[in-house]
Amino acid sequence: MITRALISVSDKTNLIDFAKALAARGVEILSTGGTAKALTSAGIAVVKVEDYTGSPEVMDGRVKTLHPRVHGGILMRGDMDNADLERIGGKPIDLVVVNLYPFEQTYQKEGATHAEIIENIDIGGPSMLRSAAKNYQRVTVVCDPADYTEVLGAVEAGEISTSLRRRLSAKVFAHTAAYDGKIAQYLSSLKEREGEERTDERAPYPRYLTLHFERAYPLRYGENPHQSAAFYRERGARSGALALSESLGAGGKELSFNNLVDVDAALEAVREFNEPAAVVVKHTNPCGVATATDLAAAYRLAREADSVSAFGGIVALNRPVDEATAKALSETFLECVVAPSFNEVALEILRKKEKLRLLATGTWLPATFHELVFKRVEGGLLVQDRDASASHEVSAGKAQVVTHRDPTPEELASLELAWRVCKHVKSNAIVLASGNQTVGVGAGQMSRVESVRIACSKAGEKAKGAVLASDAFFPFPDGLLLAAKHGITAVAQPGGSVKDPEVIAAADEAGLAMVFTNVRHFRH
Repeated sequence: MITRALISVSDKTNLIDFAKALAARGVEILSTGGTAKALTSAGIAVVKVEDYTGSPEVMDGRVKTLHPRVHGGILMRGDMDNADLERIGGKPIDLVVVNLYPFEQTYQKEGATHAEIIENIDIGGPSMLRSAAKNYQRVTVVCDPADYTEVLGAVEAGEISTSLRRRLSAKVFAHTAAYDGKIAQYLSSLKEREGEERTDERAPYPRYLTLHFERAYPLRYGENPHQSAAFYRERGARSGALALSESLGAGGKELSFNNLVDVDAALEAVREFNEPAAVVVKHTNPCGVATATDLAAAYRLAREADSVSAFGGIVALNRPVDEATAKALSETFLECVVAPSFNEVALEILRKKEKLRLLATGTWLPATFHELVFKRVEGGLLVQDRDASASHEVSAGKAQVVTHRDPTPEELASLELAWRVCKHVKSNAIVLASGNQTVGVGAGQMSRVESVRIACSKAGEKAKGAVLASDAFFPFPDGLLLAAKHGITAVAQPGGSVKDPEVIAAADEAGLAMVFTNVRHFRH
């Protein structure tokens, strides 16, 4: 039973309604500073913590709850501690409602000074939260306004279960761990120059990097049926990220481990395009990509690029799905479709496909958004910034023409498409494109010439007059000559091989146009 609550919050979302409901049930409320003012202004009776402790707030509020009567009231274990609590003049505190100074929001704010950031490191808040969370067998602790409704429901029912208190306790320790992790990350990112702390300069890779995730749901299995798996959502994931996508799907099955990996790859690829675009992915590699003046046409072109591989694939679209696109999507068996949104008619059509999963991202992230990406290796973590370039590295005059013949405007447009797609294909990567559609993809081969062979085989007759993009340089002329033999007319590649002069000479002899982008896009 809750008789006394301590409430001290920075985030005052739904605070007044929550506190009014507690007060209406006879709960005595202790509070501090701005929270006490907000509650009093709303007509809620409050006992100020400084009156409860007999010790005034000092140092501009830096010290106000660090007192034996506060922590004794929280940490007391019942009858065994009654005498000690009485000796220090304290009273049992049954409910602690605390959230912390906005440290992360402050240090991410443009123009925030070091002094302002440091001042937003909460001390008393984490101490009270941790005390209450440790003592969850007796005390209920709330650090998230989203939990107010469930806690009030339990209060009104007359009992807060041990399982609820334990769950709230675990949430607190996750919250304070994340909070402290961000502080360590910020402080260890500050640069030093000749022993002088440079608070205006931050290293992109701090000494201490703490990642925090919350389990969203278990998965049926991992990459293979004998592996167990779960999906964890990053705390603070940005709007538009796959982790925050809304499931609108028809199928009874949850997304699998492999589905999620493929959806992520498809989303990353389709974000490359501003015009209506569709990407079909199979085993993390785009097998068909196209753009068009409308989404339905783009999808059909992407599917036709490799209709065999498209069966059972993952489709990503960069526009809301309308009726025409939904009808086109329903023509083939697909595992999942991800898009910004689906209109009602489209949902009605697609939900008739029993095993099709639908995901809506809502917010749409651009190709250029910045984010750190991670790859787990045994005993460690590789960290790099997201590969956010590719757009207009071929067109807009950025690429260097190295052959006697310049690409035609049509070839240049197709090279731009092939180059953007190539970035998302496992290396060694070769992508063939014709017009606004890929026609052949060679992925993940140990030999670049073998990737050319596969891409040309996939394209068949469509290779004639198509263009080619390679994610890294041609180490020898053989791959380029094989492409020319199949009718390729223009090539985009980074350049940088010691054999570049030989490769360029081979391209000139074959009548190819070739550009060097001077940018490599390996994908491992």
